[in-house]
Amino acid sequence: MSKTSSTAAKTTVVTASDVTDTTKTAQENAAVKSGTALVDESSLKDFFCEELKDIYWAENHITVALPKMIKAATSPVLQGAFQDHLNITATHISRLEQVFTILGKPVRGKKCAAIEGIVLEGESIIADTMPGSNTRDVGLILAAQKVEHYEIASYGGLAQLAKTLGLTEVASLLEQTLAEEKETDVLLTEIAESTINSEAASEA
Repeated sequence: MSKTSSTAAKTTVVTASDVTDTTKTAQENAAVKSGTALVDESSLKDFFCEELKDIYWAENHITVALPKMIKAATSPVLQGAFQDHLNITATHISRLEQVFTILGKPVRGKKCAAIEGIVLEGESIIADTMPGSNTRDVGLILAAQKVEHYEIASYGGLAQLAKTLGLTEVASLLEQTLAEEKETDVLLTEIAESTINSEAASEA
């Protein structure tokens, strides 16, 4: 038998693991090209549930902080805005409890260091500004909007994760709250720009 014939007679054995590796590589390449990653859905869902605990704790903590802000505010309009948001925060908490129920998870919070810090900052503003001043109201609006921006980021991200996980009903509930947080942020800006900022600028 010639050398050429011997070479032609050799058989290449392709194992199942080789096929799997090839397929996996193709999937990974496709993921890189599309800008996505291969994620273990169970791991992502676990992360999602942990972040729900974070925002649930935050919402409950906000219900403790808002009455103090209402009492500290000078402007009746600002007091009313804080009171309205306190009322709607109860709805946000109720929606999150619905989400936990849909997911079959216990309703549970996990300490949110970010909101705890922002609330402490708001308390320091109250301590450092003159009672009855527009400057205090400016500070309270600033602190409140920091809370709103954290919540907007949280609910926006959670709503997108819910969609990724195929949790349509959950995504809808989170988007409702997201829209309301955005409305509150816009309202606070309008209150600041209408009178409070300019009046604070003229205070001695």
